[in-house]
Amino acid sequence: MSENFVVVLNSYYTLIAATVVLLVGRVLVKRIAVLAKFNIPEPVVGGLIAALLVLIFHQINGFSIQIEKGLQDGFMLMFFASIGLSADFKRLKSGGLPLVLFTSIVAGFIVVQNIVGISLASLLGLPPLTGLITGSMTLVGGHGTAAGWGQIFESDFGIQGAVVLGMACATFGLVCGGLIGGPVARRLMKKVTIPEHAQNTTESVEVGPKIVFEQPQQQRIITADSAVETLALFAICLASASFLSNFMAEHFGDSNFVIPTFVWALASGVVVRNVLTKFFKVTIFDRSVDVFGNVSLSLFLAMALLSLELWMIKDLAIPLIVILSVQAVLLVLFAVFVVFRVMGKDYDAAVLAGGFCGFGMGATPTAVANMQAVTDRFGPSHKAFLIVPMVGAFFVDIINATVLSAITSLPFLN
Repeated sequence: MSENFVVVLNSYYTLIAATVVLLVGRVLVKRIAVLAKFNIPEPVVGGLIAALLVLIFHQINGFSIQIEKGLQDGFMLMFFASIGLSADFKRLKSGGLPLVLFTSIVAGFIVVQNIVGISLASLLGLPPLTGLITGSMTLVGGHGTAAGWGQIFESDFGIQGAVVLGMACATFGLVCGGLIGGPVARRLMKKVTIPEHAQNTTESVEVGPKIVFEQPQQQRIITADSAVETLALFAICLASASFLSNFMAEHFGDSNFVIPTFVWALASGVVVRNVLTKFFKVTIFDRSVDVFGNVSLSLFLAMALLSLELWMIKDLAIPLIVILSVQAVLLVLFAVFVVFRVMGKDYDAAVLAGGFCGFGMGATPTAVANMQAVTDRFGPSHKAFLIVPMVGAFFVDIINATVLSAITSLPFLN
């Protein structure tokens, strides 16, 4: 092999490369049915192809890519801020006790998933914190959380290739969650009576200002004014996150408790959203927040995957497969014996169990897709389409970040 050949992209070329990755992914998802069936995100498809090409060239002449990290981090923070800005406390109250129960189940599963990951990683001779990468960091958190925490693991805990490993686990989880959810829900359908309202109506579920969860591809029109206002909100959240992160590093830098900057961005979004709406009667344009959040996530993932160094995890292939296979079995058992029973052992509980599989190994879009596959055949479940998107849009990321921060602060794991 010849000398390493490193291509350094400035912010302009990084953005161009990321958009090319997204366009390639979009074309492939539209033309390859299996990718659309399992809801594999466009940036993941395009990004993994780019990463594989980089791997091939690296094996030939040491080729690698360095991108503008500041731009990538900015889009990551915007994505997590969008989650916080979408968390309207008035809307969350409408979920009631079922929302609290389902959120508690997800929280319990996050803890169990990490215990299993850490235990198996230790048994297989890997650093214990590697178990978090094969746990809720990637399987519940998805690609966005995987990349965000992966950077922390590399810089603060010295786990080389954490981002690459995280992306691989998140992709496996996304596919596995899509494969498991439908069969689990359909099996549970044999144990329940499908209610009359599910058989006789196809109306969509609406919460608050006509948030139609059963139509995820619905176009969202935004205006120039709403776009400017939304960008101002994002700027406030990112400035707040930067200040709080620096403040914590300066005054509590010796503490083992790590709170990443993107968690501060999410928390800032929650505060900004609810303070403005409650005390100043400001209307937050949710459609604009969603659009900017989705765009930020897509660009962030494209950049993260574009700069993956796949050659760094080739020795972890077998341990990775073992741990993720056990996590998949755990997910099925938890969905059938915990989620279904705690949520009422009825039709809605069966649909929620299918959606839970999307949470446990995948992402909120996977959870929604799993439920749609069931309700398209058996009829709508208003409770499921009320609870799952709200938990996925807000609670799961807060809980996951809290649990991960607490575990990484344990001295015997470092």
